Amino acid sequence: MSFEDLVCTVVWDYMWGMPLVIVILGTGFYLTCRSGFFQFTGFAVAMRHAWRSVMGKEEQGKREGILSPVEAMSMALGTTIGVGNIGGVATAIAVGGPGAVFWMWLAALVGMIIKMAEVTLAVHYRSRDERGETYGGPNYYMKKGIGIERRMKGLFKFLSGLFAFGFCTGYFINIQTYTVSEAVGNTFGVGLLAVGVVYTLLLYVMISGGFRGLGRIAARLVPLMCLFYLLGGLFIIAKHTAALPGAFSLIFGSAFTGTAAFGGFMGASVTQAIKIGLSRSVFSNEAGWGSAPMIHASARVDHPVKQGLMGIFEVFIDTFVICSITCLVILVTGQWSSGLDGATLTLAAFEYGIGRFGRIILALGVFLFGLTTSSGVYAQIEVVVRYLVGQSPLKERILSFYKWTYPLPSLAMVYVAVRFGLPGTMLWVFSDASTALPIFANVVALLVLTPRFVELLRDYRARFLGQGTIDPAFRPFYESEPDGASSPDGSPR
Repeated sequence: MSFEDLVCTVVWDYMWGMPLVIVILGTGFYLTCRSGFFQFTGFAVAMRHAWRSVMGKEEQGKREGILSPVEAMSMALGTTIGVGNIGGVATAIAVGGPGAVFWMWLAALVGMIIKMAEVTLAVHYRSRDERGETYGGPNYYMKKGIGIERRMKGLFKFLSGLFAFGFCTGYFINIQTYTVSEAVGNTFGVGLLAVGVVYTLLLYVMISGGFRGLGRIAARLVPLMCLFYLLGGLFIIAKHTAALPGAFSLIFGSAFTGTAAFGGFMGASVTQAIKIGLSRSVFSNEAGWGSAPMIHASARVDHPVKQGLMGIFEVFIDTFVICSITCLVILVTGQWSSGLDGATLTLAAFEYGIGRFGRIILALGVFLFGLTTSSGVYAQIEVVVRYLVGQSPLKERILSFYKWTYPLPSLAMVYVAVRFGLPGTMLWVFSDASTALPIFANVVALLVLTPRFVELLRDYRARFLGQGTIDPAFRPFYESEPDGASSPDGSPR
């Protein structure tokens, strides 16, 4: 067995094996039932709230937080809508076959409620630093919700340590720079390492502005990037409408039967399609990963569930809109069996559908998508680092070291790939390995904290949707908010 086959076996058969698949889907189905199928019954509410936030119609007042709700959503979307949609989804089809798309959709259906729950809990259990700035995420709700409230310190320490260790491996294993370098380098005939250096320099410029700077940049870039990708993809699909029935037949048919070898495609089993589809879905929309809640926890919002609604919106836009367009473009153009993978496969499909111009524009789009994704990941890992260092006298030095070294391992990955000729698929395997541990720890924590999420959802329905009776004694925030704002009924928060 070759080294590549050994790594793939370890990651996809063990780390991303059926136990983790069952944990993710099981948690999603459990949250779906406990919430009253809220990702479906409350879908219109989530879409309306997201639209009002984007249009600036949601009043913020003196709410506690660093980012506006739309800035938090844009940063989170900028992290999720990126190379995972362009390179990751293409890799899913190249390795797992068209059937992987079906399992990606299924994961997203339960992923909407998973992401809503983790965002809601992150805002509910968030903390403030010495400057009064809010931070939160899985480590925070594990500590407060499991370690303190439920007095399950052993479980808290295990889950929190596993999550922190697994998530911080993203500092060393980061696929963004390589994917961007691959897309731009292959399009313009430039060396991948040269592209990686330019990309790294621009990334330093972006992260130098901190959380607030990243929020402002994301709020401007993300909507424009999404619009271009949507229009380009829909144009290609419209040109190949005759191929759509065959594309959907491939997706649903091979989801349960596997895909035989065809053209440059090597074939895939049903099990392979399931694992690859789920891993690519989680990597793309980040539902259950615990990453997006670290950004949302800093949003200025007067109820945790309000920001949680953004989780439903993000998964829908990311997977059912952006990823679906990527999948259909690759399938209707027939490029899925070309033997290509990663961003190169998506670029080839766009070039086939629009021409050389389409490939060039998309390559530039990948560059911008990558910048927002990489800067978002930087912000997420910073939250974990802040949690780990606590009030250490070396806190500022550690954060400064992290800030100025964060882009370097990702650039080193480009060098290693070029130097040793590692295929893009192999790098995505390493990326999958870095997500398995934090996902397992996070979804187990969500299972334990489901009763608190249900209580927060019930309180939100009573206060803002007029469904049920308001409990004046219930506190939407674990720690009291210092601004003294009141809920709609006038009771203190």
